[in-house]
Amino acid sequence: MKVNFTKMQGCANDYIYINCFDTIIKNPSKLAIKMSKRHFSVGSDGLVLICRSEVADAKMRMFNADGSESEMCGNAIRCIGKYLYDKKMTKKTLITIETLCGIKYLDLHLDNNGKVKEVTVNMGKAIFDCNKIPVVYSEKEMINSECSVNGSTYNLTAVSMGNPHCCLYLDEIKDLELEKIGPLFENNPIYPKRTNTEFCKVIDKNHLEMRVWERGAGETYACGTGACALVASSIKNKICYFNENVFVKLLGGTLIINIDSEYNVLMTGPAEFVYEGVYEYED
Repeated sequence: MKVNFTKMQGCANDYIYINCFDTIIKNPSKLAIKMSKRHFSVGSDGLVLICRSEVADAKMRMFNADGSESEMCGNAIRCIGKYLYDKKMTKKTLITIETLCGIKYLDLHLDNNGKVKEVTVNMGKAIFDCNKIPVVYSEKEMINSECSVNGSTYNLTAVSMGNPHCCLYLDEIKDLELEKIGPLFENNPIYPKRTNTEFCKVIDKNHLEMRVWERGAGETYACGTGACALVASSIKNKICYFNENVFVKLLGGTLIINIDSEYNVLMTGPAEFVYEGVYEYED
């Protein structure tokens, strides 16, 4: 089997994109595992299928490097917007993308050459209801609550951006050994669907620094939904404020997050092509 693919990245959160408007991928989970292996294959944080939609301009299906399907990825959806516009699959700069957590609205920002440089995504509402995240906790919301992780106590805030997140604040994050502690958070039994975990150092009310351990992918250079969840968490914890741009510095770049008083989230960040190729594999 042969399939054409495009490698793209947003803040170094890199995915493999396949145009499925006229192509059928029979086992995307298996293909994601094969193609995502770094050094042995294309290498990526996962696989994204750009599909036809009956309710939006396109539909996004996203598979982590371990083959698990995720509800949403903020960096990936920005890249889909660039893909559709730059490849002339749409002429609109305001487009809609269907995801497993609903329809998302994208505003495409063009450079002087008429190519998409940045994308603002209406990410919907941040959710703190423990039953909807889901997270097992005795109260309706888990906000800066003491929780045990492998025998150590951390103050955690649980948020959903259509996928589950766990946010915590530390004095320093540079030397964290995420490959050791990340899986302990991801697989904590209080998160029945596992979780993404954001480790944050607060710079000031408009600047946060973050490292992320993504569910099914490990540490990545950026996580769009994670940055959104972190700013929502920071507003709940009175670190940041409504209707102000918050610059979230990640290993791969910076995302700008703005949240209104109803916890509706706007995320702005870059999207870039890396290269295109043909992948040959046994089905």
